[in-house]
Amino acid sequence: MSDGRGLGDRLGDLFKGQEDLDLTSGDIGKPLLFLSLPIVITNLLQVAYNLADTFWLGQYSTTALAAISFAFPMIFLLISLGMGLSVAGSVLVAQHTGAEEHREAEYAASQTVTFALLVSVVLGVTGYFFVEDFLSLLGASEQVLPGATGYLQVVSLGLTAMFGFFVFISLMRGAGDTITPMLVMFGTVVLNIVLDPFLIFGWWVFPEMGVVGAAIATIFSRAVALLVGLGILLSGSRGVRIRAGDMAPDLSYLTKLLRLGVPASVEGTGRALSVNAMLFVVGTFSVTVVAAFGVGIRVFSLVFMPAIAMDRGVETMTGQNLGADRPDRAATATHFAARVSFVLLTVLGAVTLFAAPAVVGVFSDDPDVVRIGAEFLQWVAPTFGFIGIVRAYSGSFRGAGKTLTAAALAVLMLGVIRLPIAWVASRPVAVPAWLGPQVADLFAYSLAEQGIWLAFGVSNVLAAGIAAAWFLRGTWRDADPRSAGEPTVADD
Repeated sequence: MSDGRGLGDRLGDLFKGQEDLDLTSGDIGKPLLFLSLPIVITNLLQVAYNLADTFWLGQYSTTALAAISFAFPMIFLLISLGMGLSVAGSVLVAQHTGAEEHREAEYAASQTVTFALLVSVVLGVTGYFFVEDFLSLLGASEQVLPGATGYLQVVSLGLTAMFGFFVFISLMRGAGDTITPMLVMFGTVVLNIVLDPFLIFGWWVFPEMGVVGAAIATIFSRAVALLVGLGILLSGSRGVRIRAGDMAPDLSYLTKLLRLGVPASVEGTGRALSVNAMLFVVGTFSVTVVAAFGVGIRVFSLVFMPAIAMDRGVETMTGQNLGADRPDRAATATHFAARVSFVLLTVLGAVTLFAAPAVVGVFSDDPDVVRIGAEFLQWVAPTFGFIGIVRAYSGSFRGAGKTLTAAALAVLMLGVIRLPIAWVASRPVAVPAWLGPQVADLFAYSLAEQGIWLAFGVSNVLAAGIAAAWFLRGTWRDADPRSAGEPTVADD
């Protein structure tokens, strides 16, 4: 029997707006899940941009698929270099909101938008001129280099559109509104998916542009998203408001943003550099292995969405609860998120073990790519749950303003643990001849590309233990990023 409630009412039960969530009192599980659920969907839609490119280019050619396997990590690097400012803005907005300092939250958001857009222009122009050299340094073959270069040059010129929308998402999340970015993202993802095949294959009146066509479709869609996001922020109708009068660059406030943002950029950049460095290892193998690695990384980005959503939800809850002087509630929320993320990703890992060939087969019809990509997923899938633990504690560190701690965890996991293991395990070790043939034969054995897959699993498990132990020390409780260098903001 129908209860007479419409579709809007039923959706409202699943997605709570900013005005419906109390992050600083009452139950912890429900508001955290309501905050995180739209983030999951937003991140899934975010991944859909990349997955659409991966799918259509996989149908286009294996070379095109390998080209974006090299291109995606550099995009991640460019965005990560500037994303620290959006993290800083999100943390400040969250803590000011928790302390009910709404005018200060608006000023933080306005300054974040200004400096973030300026940084994106600089990074985009710089990236455009160094794309080909960077890809050559990573070991992109002559077969792959032209497509990857063309893709990245288009993305570099459109970096402001990509980066600006990420800032919009971060600021709205800091204010506790995760629904509005989800809705805006949905519309632009649909636009990108529709445009991709027309520009890649040259359907209708469009020329066949291959890899470059995928980049143009993505940047155009991001630009539409940015314009809509800026309109919402300026109107103040949802989340936090930005004011034109507050957007004049304030160098004293930039100091505060950089104090929080630089370590956050180090975290993101460390992740990006590790993927690029891993490509240096992967690039010593065949184009087929490179393509399989690219598909595997794209699948990981999809599977890990719940953990990343919990990460961002915990970041907001920690920030608002510390702003409200409730550190114990922040700790409880973090432990809850770590447990939920571990269980959920462990279940997804079990599914991945059995479904890996079918999943990889969606993105490529090359049987060798499917075989190697499925092997990659099956090696790493049993450790998915540990990624959830790392992400939950990292999010809480960021929400407390301890962005340097979150950065250290990322660098430790990816650069200190994962990369060296991948390099050593994937190739034979040269030993001096005087040690004798028996010793040489012992060390000549290597796991080849399976050594790379092993490195992912080992680093996931070790990083989870380190993150939990670090959080339990409790040093994050004393953070107050609102204090240093706070300008005086006059009320209206």
